[in-house]
Amino acid sequence: MYLFEKERLYRDHILALDEKNRTVTYQELNFFAEDFYKNISKKSLIFILCSNTIGSLLGYLGCLKTGVVPLMLESHIHEDLLSGLIKKYQPEFLYVPDSCSNQEGEYEISWKAWGYCLCRRRICQPSSLYGELSLLLTTSGSTGSPKLVRQSGDNIDANAASICEYLAIDENERPITTLPMNYTYGLSIINSHVLKGATILLTEQGMVEQEFWNFIKEKKATSFGGVPYTYEILKRIGFMDMELPELKTMTQAGGKLSVNLHREFALYAERTRKKIVVMYGQTEATARMGYLPSSKAVERCGSMGIAIPGGRFWLKDEEGKEILKADTEGELVYEGKNVALGYAGCAEDLKRQDEWNGILFTGDLAKRDLSGYYYITGRKKRFLKLFGKRINLDEVERMLKESFEGVDFACVGSDDRLMIYTDSATEDGQVLILDYLLRMLGINGKSVLVRCLNQIPKNEAGKTLYTKLDSEKDIRT
Repeated sequence: MYLFEKERLYRDHILALDEKNRTVTYQELNFFAEDFYKNISKKSLIFILCSNTIGSLLGYLGCLKTGVVPLMLESHIHEDLLSGLIKKYQPEFLYVPDSCSNQEGEYEISWKAWGYCLCRRRICQPSSLYGELSLLLTTSGSTGSPKLVRQSGDNIDANAASICEYLAIDENERPITTLPMNYTYGLSIINSHVLKGATILLTEQGMVEQEFWNFIKEKKATSFGGVPYTYEILKRIGFMDMELPELKTMTQAGGKLSVNLHREFALYAERTRKKIVVMYGQTEATARMGYLPSSKAVERCGSMGIAIPGGRFWLKDEEGKEILKADTEGELVYEGKNVALGYAGCAEDLKRQDEWNGILFTGDLAKRDLSGYYYITGRKKRFLKLFGKRINLDEVERMLKESFEGVDFACVGSDDRLMIYTDSATEDGQVLILDYLLRMLGINGKSVLVRCLNQIPKNEAGKTLYTKLDSEKDIRT
């Protein structure tokens, strides 16, 4: 892979440094990959239960270097979900933390390194794998889903090179891990910095922990990435008042950042001479498709930007034709070498070739302004029709979050009921929310229900888990 083409130039560079002050170099990655492959010996499917640790990082990169195909799963995946995936895809190997390797009789431990075990399954039916297949990821927000995205080495190389270009990444960068390794955005940060021989700071601490900030300051982190929820947390914990002279770049993806929060961080970045780069992506495009240049963060606040280098956006109308007129909503379509090969729903699908041919119909609705900047307006399938009135659920969420600062929302429903979930603590606050909605949307109050939760459920990447919404209290009109 091109990802490792210049490895000889930085073989003595530190690849990663963890919270225990342990380091591993790029040359040591080579040694690891050789030993790793000796115990596998052919192109095989492996499940990696990953964490933000050196052992996990080496396992992932060792797979890419040797042609072994990993499915990246979070280390705390529920046992039933993992069993279902194993049954469906029949991996020959698992690469797991030492603490997860005690499945008596099911696995044979072949090798150990850096707190991880390479386990060979005693009984399996090995899958046939397409020659260009390099990586498998679960679709966004569905860690236990059997639906996977199939990515090639060319997809990974193209996206990493593009990210390096528009973020001006070089060997002096020191990104800190704020996202899980099984999440496409988190992996893209790793890939792009490995391409340039940079040092990755690995931590499993969250941003609300003091240890995280001690680590970021002590090791002089130069960048971090986050989803919208990350930036909500940063605001709450007083990030903008911290002294972080080494931090140069903040990136954001994984959903649309509210305009108010985008503006606040854009102004902060401008004031402190840092960069904030809002981006747009999907697992189906090997992470990233669009970005808003940091120089436009204030001026184009709310935009997800333009296509990444080497890519192209266009908008499709309901008849499948390209929309040329500015400020006209349509489905966002992306074309580029980073578009994945396709989906997999079973082991048989892993031998399929490229089915998307570099074109991805994102399922997102967007508009393009006269200057060519794109603005996400919602999801194609996140709509209701209440009494004949079309309601965009993502737009309702955005309106509420911008109007009720510090309050979180999630909107779902059907064509006869709009459900608003909120973590607002008071009945008066909920009544205000309801009154605001009815006023803004102009719909019949009988079709709206507000429910209060202690917390809106989120996954590890900070995305709302709509299927896990549960009510504690109802406020009806």
